[in-house]
Amino acid sequence: MPELVALDLEQDQQLPKIIESIWSRGDAICVLDPRWGTDLSERALRALSPTRIITKDGERRLPGGTGTDAGDAIVALTSGSTADPKAAILTHDAVKASALLTSQALNAGPSSHWLCCLPTTHIGGLSVIARALIVGSALSVIDRPDTAFINAGPSRGITHVSLVATVLRRCTTRDYERVLLGGAAAPEEVAPNVVNTYGMTETGSGVVYDGWPLEEVAIAIRDEDEQGFGEILIASPTSLRAYRDGSDPFVTGPPSELPWIATGDLGRISDDGSLAVRGRIADVIMTGGEKVYPLDVERIIEGLDSVAHVAVWKRPDPQWGERVVAWVVPNGQGPSLEDLKHAVRSTLADYAAPKELVIVASLPRTDLGKVSRRSLS
Repeated sequence: MPELVALDLEQDQQLPKIIESIWSRGDAICVLDPRWGTDLSERALRALSPTRIITKDGERRLPGGTGTDAGDAIVALTSGSTADPKAAILTHDAVKASALLTSQALNAGPSSHWLCCLPTTHIGGLSVIARALIVGSALSVIDRPDTAFINAGPSRGITHVSLVATVLRRCTTRDYERVLLGGAAAPEEVAPNVVNTYGMTETGSGVVYDGWPLEEVAIAIRDEDEQGFGEILIASPTSLRAYRDGSDPFVTGPPSELPWIATGDLGRISDDGSLAVRGRIADVIMTGGEKVYPLDVERIIEGLDSVAHVAVWKRPDPQWGERVVAWVVPNGQGPSLEDLKHAVRSTLADYAAPKELVIVASLPRTDLGKVSRRSLS
C-alpha cells in the first residue's frame, strides 16, 4: 500500500524537489507547519494519519498511520477553525486537471515563472507547487508573503503569483502577468491583472475565476431563496476522491458526469451565468427575525475613508436575539457608530446597520488572511 508522507519542513526551494521525489516512488504527501504548537500539530496528525514523516533530521515511520490508495497525490487539511479539520484526498488525476485547467485559463505554461509564498499547509499554496511541477514552469518558493520579495518578483523574472487579499493590499503587483487572488473576500476593485478565484480544499484550489467556472467545472445552486441565493454546489474533475476519515463528501445535485460538492457558501448564478458569492451560510446573523450577511455589510463599511479594516459579526441581544456588531481598525480618528449606520442604511436596510462599534488595533485572521469571526468577542 502506498505511504502517506508528512512533510514537517521549512518552506523553501528544496520542498518541490522533495515532493517530486515522493510522488515518483508512488507515495502521497501532506504538509505540516513547523510553526504550529503542540495542540494544532496533534489535531492535524489525527486528521491526516500519515505513515511516515520527514523532518530536518530525516525520514521515519509513524506508528498507527494509514496508507493511501494507488494514484493518490495529496492529502490536504481543510481550513476548519471551530473543530478538528478534515483531510481531503486528491488524486494525481485531480491535481493534474487543476494544473492544466488553471494554466489554460491564465495562459501560463513552461515559459511562466510562479512564486509560491502562501502556506503549503493549505491547498492555495500547495497547488502553486503542483502546477509548476506538472506544467514545467519555473518556480520560486519562499516561506511567507514577504512584501519586498513580492514587489521585486517581476524584476527576478517571476510572472505569476497567488496571494490573499491582505497581502495584495500591501504589495505592488502591477508588473506580474497574472495575480491569483483567493482565500478571503476580494476588494471591490482590483487591477486588470488580478484574477479573483473561488474554490476550496475539496475542489483542489480555485475553480471559478472572476465569477466564471473553469472548463469542465459545473456550478449549481440548491435551496434558493426568493432572491435566487442558495448553497453553491461544485462538480469538477479537480475535486477530492474522499475524506481521510471516510465520511462522504458528495451530495445530490443536477444531472452531472461528476459528483457534486456542497460548499457551505451562499451564492447566486447571475443572469449572465456568472457566480456571485455572498459568504458562508453559517455566518448569517439573525436580528429581529431578519437575516444579515456580514460580507454585505463589510463591503459598505470598508468603503469609508475612516476605516482601514472591518469585520462584521454578532453578539447576543435581549431584544433582537442577535445584534450586528462592527469591529473596525480605524484609519486616522476612525468612524463613529452613526457614520456606519448611515452608510449601511443608505445601501441595505435599517436592520442591517451595526448596533455596536468596537475599535480594535487588528483583526484576528487565519494564516490565509481570512477573518476569524468566531474569535471576535
